[in-house]
Amino acid sequence: MDGMVSAVQIRERLAEVINRAAYGKERVILARRGKAVAAIVSLEDVELLEALEDRIDLENARAALSEAEEEGTISWEEFKRELSL
Repeated sequence: MDGMVSAVQIRERLAEVINRAAYGKERVILARRGKAVAAIVSLEDVELLEALEDRIDLENARAALSEAEEEGTISWEEFKRELSL
């Protein structure tokens, strides 16, 4: 079995595929009708992906704060007026 597994194969070999991902650190792509649709990866990979997403979110938040500081701030009342609220 290579890196891509069909829906039929996954039904027959789920425990094996989980072990390959969990202990062998393999990334197993699940396919339906020959098209990749999902993946089974180790928890370590998921945690790494989440950490990367968190870092990107933090960088985006810092950039937004920096931009807001450069543009200055306005009062809540002024903001509502600008939006005709």
